[in-house]
Amino acid sequence: MAAVDDPDPVRTTGSRLLPVLPLDDVCLFPGASLVLVLDKPAALAATQLAERSGGQLLLLGYRESHAGPRDLQAVGTVASVRSIQVLAPVEHRVELDGVSRARVETLLGVDVLIAEATLIEEGDEGDEWGPAVEALARYLHAHADLRAFLEGQRRSADPMSWVNLACQHLPITATARQKLLEASAPERCLKISRGLDALLRKEHAT
Repeated sequence: MAAVDDPDPVRTTGSRLLPVLPLDDVCLFPGASLVLVLDKPAALAATQLAERSGGQLLLLGYRESHAGPRDLQAVGTVASVRSIQVLAPVEHRVELDGVSRARVETLLGVDVLIAEATLIEEGDEGDEWGPAVEALARYLHAHADLRAFLEGQRRSADPMSWVNLACQHLPITATARQKLLEASAPERCLKISRGLDALLRKEHAT
């Protein structure tokens, strides 16, 4: 599988075998949560396999080309399965909590994919998270309803989780969101702080 272009070195640790849940136009970031309604047999089978074998799976977005079921991004997020609820015989509601980013080394399987994935350490965001959280506070001041929603999605007390929530939920393209997921924590903080302020300026100008 082709590696994602990443100019920044990443620190990785330990490989694991995890069921893969492909995603369309959405990312899950560490410290955040995601609710999905699954109606495809392979997606449900991957989630149920995860529930039976450690409770975790790997969420991977499709590439822009979306040339087939294996045309997936090389960087995704390891998630814990918090709950699975049956809505209908072919529909299940699943709640997922983001744990860690991971890079795919090998993809196995046909219908249900299994990834050999290496965990990516977030790195030390240092002081970079401060300006990013301040930019988010400015944005939320203008969007009060969004704050309550993000608080309900937060799964970590770490200030960096606010940055990850902003990356996951604010109105940016799927391609931009994937690039944020691939970025190191300091780079992600820098990009989201600039992006939030740019969104505010654009909104005030209209």
